[in-house]
Amino acid sequence: MAQPKSFRARNILTLPLLGAFLRWRWGRAVLQSIFFLLALLLIIDGFTGPQLAPRNLATVAPWVHYRGLIVLVLLLMGNLFCMACPFHLSRSLAKRLSKRGRRFPRHLRNKWLSIAALFTIFFLYEWLDLWASPLLTAWVIIAYIAASFVLDAIFTESPFCKYVCPLGAFNFAYSTLSPTQIQVMNPQICAHCQGKECVNGSWSPQRLVRTDTIPVQTPDGGLTYEARQVEQGPQGVLGCPTTLYPPQLRSNMDCILCLDCVRACPHQNIALIARPPASELFRPHLWLKRWDMALFVIILSFMGLMNAFGMVPPVYALQEQLAQTFAIRSEFILLALIFLAGNIVLPISLTLSAAYLTRIFTRQKHPLRHIVAAFAPAFVPLGFGIWFAHYAFHFLITPLSIVPVLQEFLGQSGEWARFSTPVNADIISFIQALALLGGFALSLLIAQQTALRLFKRQGMLGFLPWALLLLVMMGFAFAIFTMPMEMRGSALMG
Repeated sequence: MAQPKSFRARNILTLPLLGAFLRWRWGRAVLQSIFFLLALLLIIDGFTGPQLAPRNLATVAPWVHYRGLIVLVLLLMGNLFCMACPFHLSRSLAKRLSKRGRRFPRHLRNKWLSIAALFTIFFLYEWLDLWASPLLTAWVIIAYIAASFVLDAIFTESPFCKYVCPLGAFNFAYSTLSPTQIQVMNPQICAHCQGKECVNGSWSPQRLVRTDTIPVQTPDGGLTYEARQVEQGPQGVLGCPTTLYPPQLRSNMDCILCLDCVRACPHQNIALIARPPASELFRPHLWLKRWDMALFVIILSFMGLMNAFGMVPPVYALQEQLAQTFAIRSEFILLALIFLAGNIVLPISLTLSAAYLTRIFTRQKHPLRHIVAAFAPAFVPLGFGIWFAHYAFHFLITPLSIVPVLQEFLGQSGEWARFSTPVNADIISFIQALALLGGFALSLLIAQQTALRLFKRQGMLGFLPWALLLLVMMGFAFAIFTMPMEMRGSALMG
């Protein structure tokens, strides 16, 4: 059945060069190989290069440039990093070698591991000063490669990507703002597809052939059925690594945008469409009413605040106060207390309080879980604005500093005076303010529409606790970004 011209026009895979590359069997492997080579360069420089953070690829590339670029790419194009992620090469190798495996434990198929992984990486980043240690950063990269290989060799799906990887978890949450999404062109074709290669894959150790009877629209607008041969074999591709079934896909959550579903589909029935940014955040039925899913995006927005708070002067005064009050001399314990309070206890307490007040104000007995889950999407834009403001600061301090670092890695003399010029401070402040205000405005709009939908005439009363919470978060963010912040991994030279 033919699709309307408007749908075909939004399909990025129909673009002349880009579409052909994305559909190409080896397109993603090329991108992964390039980034895997870059990862190897980071590991080499981390072990053998200068252990001064601003002069080593292992610290400058991931902690300054990657973080600054990833938020921009997520906003403008989608989850392209997961598409080109070098750790998927080890995943693909593991799948070819393991042949068989079992499902990931059911009680772990949720976002609790993602929350724990994000907490761990941010805590280690602060406690071990990962941003200042090329050697430790190199070991982190190696740990990523090893973890992705081991987990995908044991289990049939890709649990590392879907449930463990903190980078992927960050990308999943904020790709819900992105202007691209996987979508099937004709659900009827999917209904008549027997192999479901999009999720199961078209790879098989032996050549297999079957026949699918597929509905096809005739020139006169009628409907007929066409028999098509479908082949599976050693030249096939793996199916969706996060076990998403495209006809049921309505959100970018858990989608790594690998396009394996596109390449595996024998009927060319899957598209990568352009959509209005953040559109899924206004569609409440797309997100499951689960504690783990709701708290995942809420906690991640608070982690953005705490990650920035760890780089301004008040955090050191807080550590000193805690050390004197409770006679604690261990930096590990002090940071653990601050991180647990700011990243876990505070967001959960404030969220439950807002939900409870909402129920009191509206006099409606919705379960707290349903209220929190309904308002959780409202935290995505503001959370993204906080992360964008933070990462943009570090990136724009010395946006071209990667050039002299690379020159020195290649044995040349680094042109630090030429490439270490920062962007004007007023421009950086303007970008930060724009990100925070834009995220806050969109968050308020989502929260308002959610409240009106849930509580009808009492909608504004239900909206007030969440508006206040979002306002407090934005005010705290503005206070942080107006303070002097450590540059971490950057240096102004020359």
